[in-house]
Amino acid sequence: MPPRPPGPGPGTEHLAALLSEVMRETGASAGSLYLLPPGERLLRLALVAGLPGRIVAPWARAPLDASTPVTDAMRQRRLVWLGSQEQVARRYPQLSLVLPYDFMLAAAPVVSGDHARGGIALLWPVTHPPRLGPDQREAITSCCRHVADLLEQAAAQGRPLLPPEEPTSLPAPLEEADPARAVAALGFTERLPVGCCALDLDGRITFINSAGADLLGADAPSLVGQRPWDALPWLHAPVGEESYRAAVVARRPTSFTAVRPPHEALLFQLHPDDSGISVHISPAPRHPVTAQPQPSGEPVGAMGLYHLTHLAAALAEAVTVQDVTDVVTDQLVPAFGPQGLVLMLAEEGRLHIIGHRGYSAEFISRFDGTPLASDTPTTHALSTGDPVFFPTFADFRRRYAGAPRHDARNAWAFLPLTASGHRIGSVALSYDRPRTFPPAERALLASLAGLIAQALDRARLYDAKNALARTLQTGLLPPALPCVPGLEVAARYQPAGHGMDIGGDFYDLISAHTATTAAIGDVQGHNPAASALMGQVRAAVHAHATAGTSPGDLLARTNRLLTDLDAGLFTSCLIAQLDLSHHRVRLATAGHPPPLLRHPDGRAEVPPVPPGLLLGIEPDADYLTTELPFPPGAVLVLYTDGLVEIPGTDIDESTDAVVQYLARTHFQNLDCLADGLIHHAERSAPRHDDIALLLVRSRPAGA
Repeated sequence: MPPRPPGPGPGTEHLAALLSEVMRETGASAGSLYLLPPGERLLRLALVAGLPGRIVAPWARAPLDASTPVTDAMRQRRLVWLGSQEQVARRYPQLSLVLPYDFMLAAAPVVSGDHARGGIALLWPVTHPPRLGPDQREAITSCCRHVADLLEQAAAQGRPLLPPEEPTSLPAPLEEADPARAVAALGFTERLPVGCCALDLDGRITFINSAGADLLGADAPSLVGQRPWDALPWLHAPVGEESYRAAVVARRPTSFTAVRPPHEALLFQLHPDDSGISVHISPAPRHPVTAQPQPSGEPVGAMGLYHLTHLAAALAEAVTVQDVTDVVTDQLVPAFGPQGLVLMLAEEGRLHIIGHRGYSAEFISRFDGTPLASDTPTTHALSTGDPVFFPTFADFRRRYAGAPRHDARNAWAFLPLTASGHRIGSVALSYDRPRTFPPAERALLASLAGLIAQALDRARLYDAKNALARTLQTGLLPPALPCVPGLEVAARYQPAGHGMDIGGDFYDLISAHTATTAAIGDVQGHNPAASALMGQVRAAVHAHATAGTSPGDLLARTNRLLTDLDAGLFTSCLIAQLDLSHHRVRLATAGHPPPLLRHPDGRAEVPPVPPGLLLGIEPDADYLTTELPFPPGAVLVLYTDGLVEIPGTDIDESTDAVVQYLARTHFQNLDCLADGLIHHAERSAPRHDDIALLLVRSRPAGA
């Protein structure tokens, strides 16, 4: 029997016990525990039970803004339930692509204070009822609460529980051994004229009887400890491994047929439970079979095809070069087997390293900026366009005698990255053990390199365009806000998520002799036209505010300018005119979200401001001015709708959530509060609009 995978390390055995307990209490067939290291935005898989690590490898690491059941549960602070394969496919198409089986899933967040520290995911077969029962929900909630307590205690003791570099797989439960029954069972199977085989959850053979070995054309000892599709060339077709995956994920019987050369058709029937899979092998009935010997002799297994599909889907959603780098480094190493990866782009005659896994920063620094003219395997692959494979260290040393070797790596693959006929970089993979790199694996690696190259090429264009747009936009915003005696101010501009172009959000603070005016607005659209109009609106607001115009008249005059321009775009705007000597503020709005007001005693509210028509619609529109107290210590929050707008959520509810956050949060200064408001918005849900934020606080006299 092959050795069991190592158990959880010191400090994590309690977490493992909690995961095992919640699986037992809820009847889940598989479970996983994710942790978010302090200060990071990358969720990492720490523990997995009931499924092999190879199957869950695509989700071993996930950015917090990714769309997965666990990250969604963390952002929404609630349990996510998927009761059917249809729900999984509709809400998480990438997950459905890689695991196209019938199962049910629950994901729940591990919350400590105001922060989500991780989450758990549990799977059930479709024989489970369509909904979770109250006891199951309570067990999941209790598990998450205890995990949060453990994380807090460990952090308070200066020994934070961090996820391991590679997830820990918990062993399958063992039944209490009965030697007499075991001997009887072995004798029983040996006497059967049909094949009996047992697989562990990782797909490795733990037992096979003589009849089974004879049917497979091999001796039993050589098969134990191996996966059938790895040990037997005629089982390399994906259907065998696919049937195993379906059985272990869905916990339902599956079957397939295959032909043992020259023409012996065999039927394999798989019967899974939580400890492994029993396989019945027998001659197949006379009908067309589903698995045939492949001419190449080394076809890509089902696991490789699924991982390739998942990586392709993830790269399709990656927008920036950093996104592509994160996807490649987070998914390729755990899913495809190398222990080390280096991703490089060619720029200005040199290869620059943009991402790596499995190497120390000190080792990698030696190679960053390698001239393209140098004689290295990475530059050779790039210059020739041909991949380079070294199955052993002897092969590598024979060609590059002086090249440094990291740790005990014994095999390498150096792949050129070619997109649209242009070579843009290289990717280097290294392995701890010698590797033959059969033709099918070389083809798979070539496909990987092609996907990565296309994604990087597209991302570089996006980054260049985005940098130009952001430079234009930030150039239209005030480089610095004026210092006004008796007033503390802070401002933030946060671009939206991927897919957004240059926008029209703006803010300004205008200090005149009679009063100080704060303004914020949002031009409709995300394109250069919106940005250009934003610059004109801000200039008009600035000019009228400097002249001492009241908020309502300021909006009316700016509105007439916009209707004369006939730009075809509408603009929202909010004006707050501050009279610090009398501790008053005068407000007027043109279709803009209302301000938030935090009183000196900590109370927060949405003050009543009469709504006005958006600018640029009706030239004769009137805008009312409202006056409110603004005592020392009060904070006025002006913002654009990106701060509170969440798809599928009523805007009044999301605004109220920000008001509650404003009331309960403690902050040293307005910069801290501004950062906290942005963080609160981003963790609530992915943002689909830019956020502009302007905070002003009246200081007590002499402060």
